[in-house]
Amino acid sequence: MVSENNSKKPEILAPAGDFEKLQVAVAYGADAVYVGGKQFNLRANTKNFDSSELERAIDYAHAYNVKVYVAANIFAHNADIEGLHDYLQNLKDIGADAVIVADLGVFDIARKIEGLEIHISTQANITNHQSAQLYKSLGAKRVILARELSFEEIRKVNDKVSDDNFQTEAFAHGAMCVSYSGRCLLSSYMTGRDSNKGDCAQPCRWKYHLMEQERPGEYLPVYENERGTYIMNSKDLCLVGHIPELVASGVASLKIEGRMKSAYYVAVTTSIYREALDDYFTSPVLYASKRNYYLEELQKTSHRDFFTGFFLDENGMGQTYPTNTYTSTHEFLGLVIDYDPSSRYAIVEQRNKFSVGDEVEFMCCSRPPTNTKSGFTQVITDMYNGKGQPVSSAPHAQEQIRVKVDRPVTKFDIMRGKAR
Repeated sequence: MVSENNSKKPEILAPAGDFEKLQVAVAYGADAVYVGGKQFNLRANTKNFDSSELERAIDYAHAYNVKVYVAANIFAHNADIEGLHDYLQNLKDIGADAVIVADLGVFDIARKIEGLEIHISTQANITNHQSAQLYKSLGAKRVILARELSFEEIRKVNDKVSDDNFQTEAFAHGAMCVSYSGRCLLSSYMTGRDSNKGDCAQPCRWKYHLMEQERPGEYLPVYENERGTYIMNSKDLCLVGHIPELVASGVASLKIEGRMKSAYYVAVTTSIYREALDDYFTSPVLYASKRNYYLEELQKTSHRDFFTGFFLDENGMGQTYPTNTYTSTHEFLGLVIDYDPSSRYAIVEQRNKFSVGDEVEFMCCSRPPTNTKSGFTQVITDMYNGKGQPVSSAPHAQEQIRVKVDRPVTKFDIMRGKAR
């Protein structure tokens, strides 16, 4: 069916905190992934990639026509400048499709490396077309807009600056920060861990009490209302129900937050935004009919309450007061790493405990290169450990288990079950 709209289709940009997550993002339909090296990026507590791993990751993604953007988005101090040129030059040499920067000094070094495409990070707080135009004039190819912008503001930026040689990117899904575009000093002040160098302790998710000056040691609970005390704990952004508006805004890329999230999170969010976008470009009526389905699937990942952020309201805020924990209707049980069609057994790498008799669901990936398998539900009837011995349960983390499956499966298919 021919699409009923003539807008340009944006890319689905997925997070990849390590090589396995990159493979999963590719398998579940990402057009591009963003990764971090061991240096100069704002996710210090994920595995990230050294130089040889980056080259391997880029080669792997390019084999599936998937782009790789490498984050070098710290706010650099003097000591960080040493070695930066060589690092960025190496990114260009190994084929990175773009480098993501926030600091003007880092940007200045990057733009002197011929052929290195530069994207300006959301940390740069780009909230207006004049800022976007300046970065464009200085040589940037894309700006990642601040999450504080509404649909109308995003559209106006694109009306002013976007063309065939300059694009914008916007977050469509994931965690939100209480501070403006993530520029926060709470973590540094309270724990010594610098969020602006990728080591945030997330103190905005903590529970707080009030102590009055004249009554030291007497802690009074802080109640914003009767529901709780997590006064800085934001809900998670979810715009899957607003694909038409995102497309109409003119953004070239829909970004999913979550380099520190699990491979399961990457698989579900990538596949659902891929499906929703493709459905919309096939038929807006089809997309509209499946909105509830998209949301139900995303709720099977670990998440806080969803909201639309600032996208529909320039003053939009969404705090979740009762708790700082995540919720999910389902849990990640295992990742398929091999399948034997003759015996109809799959090798599943365990991620959470499962047992004989459990009802599980296999979520099927979309590559390579186009996979038309649909997911399915079955009961586990028998399984074997790595020694070939029959077992009744799989309680050991990342143990490889042979599981009898009702239908053929593929590497990177995911086995999940209802949360217990």
